[in-house]
Amino acid sequence: MSIAFVCLWLINAGELAETGQVRWEALFGDLEAQLEAADAAELAGEVADRARWEAGQQSIADRLRAAAGQRLTIGLAGAGVLEGTVDGVGPDWVLLRDAGRSELLAAAAAVLWVSGLGPHAAPAPDDGVSERLGLGYALRVIARDRSPVTLALRDGTVFSGTLDRVGSDFVDLAEHPAGEPRRAGNVRGLRTISLAALALVRAV
Repeated sequence: MSIAFVCLWLINAGELAETGQVRWEALFGDLEAQLEAADAAELAGEVADRARWEAGQQSIADRLRAAAGQRLTIGLAGAGVLEGTVDGVGPDWVLLRDAGRSELLAAAAAVLWVSGLGPHAAPAPDDGVSERLGLGYALRVIARDRSPVTLALRDGTVFSGTLDRVGSDFVDLAEHPAGEPRRAGNVRGLRTISLAALALVRAV
């Protein structure tokens, strides 16, 4: 075997070895890229699943709570369309303040739609207190204030007067003309209203 042949054979063998090494490196590099892409896709899927699960746990009260201080438009059964700034939110009510600074207490059960909500939610504090501050609690606060109010029911009926008493599922309204104080001479009668029928309480 000549020296030239041996040299040529060594050169060709080296080139083949180098070519094979590059090919294997490319294969392994491609495999690593595929694994990274699969991991990224799996993570994105987990994030999407988590986001869907979290959205499924949200209530409209959580969305409204996150909109505190924002101006919203709300469609309310029996009371039409309301516009105002979110002043407070309970487990089953939302307090708005309209452009005229009037306070509007809307029952969450009567809310048909809301325009202006962002994508965020703010769950109620897990302290056991927030759950007790329901619509009945809010109405008792108004009753203690003895302020004249207008009540709109979910069937569109409207009554005016002063809240006299709030039970577990009802409210007693001393009926008198809107804007007048509760005096014996002004009271026309006492009306008991189911809380389930209530859509809106508006300060007069």
